[in-house]
Amino acid sequence: MAVRAGYWHLFRYHPRGIENKPKFTLDSKEPTLDYMEFLEGEVRYGALKQGQPDKAEELFNKAREQAIRRYKYLLQLQKFYTEI
Repeated sequence: MAVRAGYWHLFRYHPRGIENKPKFTLDSKEPTLDYMEFLEGEVRYGALKQGQPDKAEELFNKAREQAIRRYKYLLQLQKFYTEI
Protein backbone atom coordinates (compact mmCIF):
# COMPACT_ATOMS: atom_id res chain seq x y z
CA MET A 1 0.00 0.00 0.00
CA ALA A 2 2.89 2.37 0.74
CA VAL A 3 4.15 2.02 -2.84
CA ARG A 4 0.69 2.43 -4.39
CA ALA A 5 0.13 5.61 -2.33
CA GLY A 6 3.49 7.11 -3.28
CA TYR A 7 4.75 6.98 0.32
CA TRP A 8 7.54 4.56 -0.63
CA HIS A 9 9.19 4.26 -4.03
CA LEU A 10 10.85 1.25 -5.60
CA PHE A 11 13.87 1.76 -7.80
CA ARG A 12 17.13 0.10 -8.78
CA TYR A 13 20.49 1.78 -9.19
CA HIS A 14 23.58 0.04 -10.54
CA PRO A 15 26.53 2.49 -10.35
CA ARG A 16 28.70 0.44 -12.69
CA GLY A 17 25.86 -0.23 -15.05
CA ILE A 18 24.69 -3.45 -16.60
CA GLU A 19 25.09 -4.02 -20.30
CA ASN A 20 22.08 -2.78 -22.30
CA LYS A 21 20.28 -1.53 -19.18
CA PRO A 22 20.10 1.95 -17.67
CA LYS A 23 21.94 2.55 -14.40
CA PHE A 24 18.73 3.79 -12.76
CA THR A 25 15.33 2.13 -13.09
CA LEU A 26 12.17 3.39 -11.39
CA ASP A 27 9.94 0.40 -10.69
CA SER A 28 7.15 2.33 -8.94
CA LYS A 29 4.24 3.42 -11.05
CA GLU A 30 2.41 6.69 -10.56
CA PRO A 31 0.52 6.53 -7.22
CA THR A 32 -2.99 5.11 -7.47
CA LEU A 33 -3.98 5.05 -3.80
CA ASP A 34 -4.92 8.25 -1.97
CA TYR A 35 -1.96 9.37 0.13
CA MET A 36 -4.10 10.51 3.06
CA GLU A 37 -6.04 7.25 3.02
CA PHE A 38 -2.76 5.38 3.39
CA LEU A 39 -1.62 7.59 6.29
CA GLU A 40 -4.93 7.20 8.09
CA GLY A 41 -4.59 3.43 7.86
CA GLU A 42 -1.29 3.50 9.75
CA VAL A 43 -1.59 3.26 13.55
CA ARG A 44 1.32 5.65 14.20
CA TYR A 45 -0.29 8.40 12.13
CA GLY A 46 -3.74 7.69 13.54
CA ALA A 47 -2.40 8.28 17.03
CA LEU A 48 -0.94 11.62 15.97
CA LYS A 49 -4.23 12.61 14.39
CA GLN A 50 -6.13 11.76 17.58
CA GLY A 51 -3.69 13.60 19.84
CA GLN A 52 -3.06 16.71 17.73
CA PRO A 53 -5.48 16.86 14.79
CA ASP A 54 -4.45 20.34 13.57
CA LYS A 55 -0.74 19.60 13.65
CA ALA A 56 -1.34 16.17 12.08
CA GLU A 57 -3.21 17.67 9.14
CA GLU A 58 -0.41 20.17 8.54
CA LEU A 59 2.24 17.44 8.67
CA PHE A 60 0.22 15.09 6.46
CA ASN A 61 -0.16 17.77 3.80
CA LYS A 62 3.58 18.49 3.88
CA ALA A 63 4.36 14.79 3.63
CA ARG A 64 2.03 14.41 0.63
CA GLU A 65 3.67 17.37 -1.13
CA GLN A 66 7.13 15.94 -0.47
CA ALA A 67 6.08 12.54 -1.79
CA ILE A 68 4.84 14.16 -5.02
CA ARG A 69 8.12 16.07 -5.41
CA ARG A 70 10.14 12.92 -4.70
CA TYR A 71 8.28 10.96 -7.37
CA LYS A 72 8.78 13.74 -9.93
CA TYR A 73 12.48 13.82 -9.05
CA LEU A 74 12.76 10.06 -9.53
CA LEU A 75 11.06 10.39 -12.92
CA GLN A 76 13.68 12.99 -13.88
CA LEU A 77 16.46 10.66 -12.76
CA GLN A 78 15.01 7.86 -14.83
CA LYS A 79 14.87 10.12 -17.87
CA PHE A 80 18.43 11.34 -17.25
CA TYR A 81 19.90 7.85 -16.97
CA THR A 82 17.94 6.65 -19.99
CA GLU A 83 19.42 9.42 -22.13
CA ILE A 84 23.04 8.74 -21.15
